[in-house]
Amino acid sequence: MRKMPVISTDSQLNERIGVVCNRLGEFFDPVFFEEEGAFLEFLRYELPEVNIINFSDQRVDTERIQASMAADPWLHYGSIIGVCRRTDEKAVSERLAGSNVITLIPRPEFVRTFARVLRILIQNRQILYQRDLQNYLIRHISGSFVMDNDPFNVKTYANLVANYLYNSNFVDEDGRDRLHAALFELLMNAVEHGNCGISYAEKSRWLESGGDILELIRSRTSDPGIRRKRVHLSYRIDDRKAVFTIRDDGEGFDWRATIVEDGGPNMALHGNGIRMARLYVYNLRYNEAGNEVTFEFPHTASQANVVPGIFSDQPETRFGKEEIVFQEGEESDYLYYIVAGRFGIYSNGRHISTLSPDDLFLGEMSFLLNNRRSATVVSQDEGTLIRISKHDFMNVIKHNPHYGIFLARLLAQRLSKLNEEVAKARPSANLAPVLQ
Repeated sequence: MRKMPVISTDSQLNERIGVVCNRLGEFFDPVFFEEEGAFLEFLRYELPEVNIINFSDQRVDTERIQASMAADPWLHYGSIIGVCRRTDEKAVSERLAGSNVITLIPRPEFVRTFARVLRILIQNRQILYQRDLQNYLIRHISGSFVMDNDPFNVKTYANLVANYLYNSNFVDEDGRDRLHAALFELLMNAVEHGNCGISYAEKSRWLESGGDILELIRSRTSDPGIRRKRVHLSYRIDDRKAVFTIRDDGEGFDWRATIVEDGGPNMALHGNGIRMARLYVYNLRYNEAGNEVTFEFPHTASQANVVPGIFSDQPETRFGKEEIVFQEGEESDYLYYIVAGRFGIYSNGRHISTLSPDDLFLGEMSFLLNNRRSATVVSQDEGTLIRISKHDFMNVIKHNPHYGIFLARLLAQRLSKLNEEVAKARPSANLAPVLQ
């Protein structure tokens, strides 16, 4: 069972959270806090995958929580489920821009929506961001989700997938925003135009009269036939790219009349959703009927998106192709945080492993054990490292003890990974040659 911290003094909301978590089985165990300091300490030491922040609670200093998260987003990587007043939704969303937000739920809709959000997380737990296991056990994943026509599902799923790729260093911040926009637009098209059959003209009249598109969708889904229709989203993610397929249960549309030869959209189609998606993704294509769309999103070069706050003031060192970072036998006075690039590990002239920002550190074992380097590290292409002296490292840990626990978990997982790699390459080998 995973601990899920909740900062809220709203007893009714807290009771609902407890009921839903209990109903969905032993997956999330809510831990309730009414004081910001205790909540933040829990985040730092327990590193939860998901947390709930009640932004509608005037007795909670949510600005303090947000400021702490913004000061070190590398540490506060857990996914956020936010609750807000309906009138504050836009403002809170803007304040949280760039944060790892899964969804923002207006307080009046929490009872109806929260269980849906948790089901999405549970059914797709393999892409919940877990820094301890980042890309060590999960490198090639695929899955699918069948959603009803609730726009909250669209928002949640678009956030979940885009944040996963960003947190796993598959895409940069711009890529995350572009992927999120494309997913949201295409999923909403499947709901609005596919399953609900809302035409361009009908939507235009509704919006011009001051109507809310969400209300139009809900009025359509009062029809049992439409309510039974579903949107199907599947994904395949590997080291190079992500491939997505979105299918609705509608009759489809004439995509040939919409996507013309020169790549421009036919503006008879309502809005700019398809045009935006085609600008943001690659190889966007429809099936013959027009009720299924597939597209690809290539990953960016290996690069860490966020540097740990305790290292953010340290200078970066850049390396060109095939430059030596350090050599076997040297004294280990420095630890290196990998910002960008790929680095080969060699022992006795033999290639042992390759490290990237997914691996976070270079040379941590011999650095901590006061040993000489037991391997040579060479940049494979251009790369960037942050070099941290032992004095600086111990000083930041002394002033930020929660980082000590965090880094211990990371290093334990790293050691396990390296042990597995050596065992596969040389079953009888000792681990020492790859500790650097």
